[in-house]
Amino acid sequence: MMFLLVLLAAVAIVSLLLGAGEVTPGRALAVLTGHGDDEATFVVGALRAPRTLIGIVIGISLGLAGALLQAVSRNPLAEPGLLGVSAGAAFAVGVSLWLGASAATLRIAVGQLGALLGCLAVLGVVRLRGMGGDPVRLVLAGAAFSSLLASLTSLLLLFDQRTADEIRFWVVGSLAGRRLEELIAVLPSLALALGIIAVIARPLAALALGERVASGLGHHPGRVRLLVILAVALLVGAATAVAGPIAFVGLVVPFAARALAGPDIRRTLWLCLPLGPLMVLVADIVSRLVVAPSELPIGVLTALLGAPVLVAVVRARRLPTL
Repeated sequence: MMFLLVLLAAVAIVSLLLGAGEVTPGRALAVLTGHGDDEATFVVGALRAPRTLIGIVIGISLGLAGALLQAVSRNPLAEPGLLGVSAGAAFAVGVSLWLGASAATLRIAVGQLGALLGCLAVLGVVRLRGMGGDPVRLVLAGAAFSSLLASLTSLLLLFDQRTADEIRFWVVGSLAGRRLEELIAVLPSLALALGIIAVIARPLAALALGERVASGLGHHPGRVRLLVILAVALLVGAATAVAGPIAFVGLVVPFAARALAGPDIRRTLWLCLPLGPLMVLVADIVSRLVVAPSELPIGVLTALLGAPVLVAVVRARRLPTL
């Protein structure tokens, strides 16, 4: 854990030093040591620092959401971006923008409502007979659901030029141009979600042993599931409202955490705290440099990292359940 925290700190510093613009790592380093020029100070302080902090929060949110969704569904492929939770949040934000909304707090609340409906749809599918026990069929159903919502979001862009201008880059996932105010707006949601996770971590670990065992230990499986849905909606809705739908973070991060810590959900959740920001920041740094002076949306990079992991999970012998 300590090694991961040190590595995360190093990656965060690299995120402040590197970018697609004219401010070189040397000029950015001078800013960090208190000797930078005005242009470099503005780029590091007003652009790269908020972007780095938002990337850390987005990584924590999506990593925890993926681990929770996989644990409650007992499915290693249950990832918010693959099963329509992020797409539901994105569609809800798109509708709100189309109707004229622009305030960050409103976007977050609408995104969380969309994510909540997406969670309910996912878990409804999980509980369908014959579907919950087959992870691949579940992912196919989720991909169809996500594609439907993405198509509807694209349709909104065709009807409304203002909406298209506002979310063209956001809709594929990006940290570029995000402001510190947007980060502050999501902090209450993140704090509430972390509080819920602290309460349900132990019952969720018992639920992994089966509903009868969990009930025998004095827990309430139905209540735990509802709290998990609420926590995932808060995390994914806030992250999507700020950075757009970023897929595969909720798949790769819990996969890596389980590989390091084993199947205990409590240790998995702890490891998601540094691993989620690590993946998001590394993808964001690469997205700034690979086509400089332009940038790639971070969602493209996470897809490139996540697709091989998805194939590895599907081929693993442990399917279909955790």
